[in-house]
Amino acid sequence: MKSVADLKEGEKGVISAFLDNKLALKLLEMGCLPGTEVTLDHKAPLGCPYCISVSEDYQLSLRKSEAVTILID
Repeated sequence: MKSVADLKEGEKGVISAFLDNKLALKLLEMGCLPGTEVTLDHKAPLGCPYCISVSEDYQLSLRKSEAVTILID
């Protein structure tokens, strides 16, 4: 299964599930709901953090360890 961490800059994916229940609750509160489209806008030169757009409404910055827990289709 593919995660947000697997996306290349500019690629999109649709959230399908989360691997970490505690982190999932925080992400859900920030609008990262299953079925929501996310786009990887930027990845820092050393690979962390990741900047994603959530439903084109806002941008969210994530650590790589957080990005790998968001599974996408």
